[in-house]
Amino acid sequence: MSLVSSRPRPERPVRGRPRSEAVERAILEGVMKLLEEGVPLAEVSIERVARTAGVGKATIYRRWSGKEELLIDVVRAAEPPDPDLPGTSMRDDLVTLLESLRQRGLASRTSVILHNAHVQMKKSPKIWAAYYDTVITPRRNLVIEVLRRGQRNGELRPDVDVELANDMFVGPVLVRSVMRPDADLPEGLAEEIVDTVLAGLRPVSSPAV
Repeated sequence: MSLVSSRPRPERPVRGRPRSEAVERAILEGVMKLLEEGVPLAEVSIERVARTAGVGKATIYRRWSGKEELLIDVVRAAEPPDPDLPGTSMRDDLVTLLESLRQRGLASRTSVILHNAHVQMKKSPKIWAAYYDTVITPRRNLVIEVLRRGQRNGELRPDVDVELANDMFVGPVLVRSVMRPDADLPEGLAEEIVDTVLAGLRPVSSPAV
């Protein structure tokens, strides 16, 4: 079964001939195969990926500018898809986002690819910086935008620091996923976190949503 997600990735300028989805999938799965075998990121060269995927190096460079960009796409493909927000309330959107984060935590525990990639990425400042800019920052910005919308709608006190509030919501899941890998990530955790934090951040006169 293919481990490559079918969801679209952010658009990049097309170089050379039009993309072949089958070729791109073979390249991504070639990297995944190497990571599953325990090959360190430092040894995952474009040459080695090309041999594993059965393509030429030029084929890879037409799609990715280098190893760092390729590895980021591999990690994104192995992770659960980004959620569609219900948009019914700030509370519902936050629950959806935290549930997605909980699912990522579970995936990181069970996926050899994600576990190896996340551990090894932190040893490479360049790759980690690229991952932070293309994956972590957009997710953080999405939570902050949901919180700001909640302030505009009167669901969140206007004096709340949304940057700090973001950390209060996502922090418990990250602690259990990263710092306490033996801790439970049970169903219902997202709702419990959101409702507990919102109990202290809602306007006093605002009813629970």
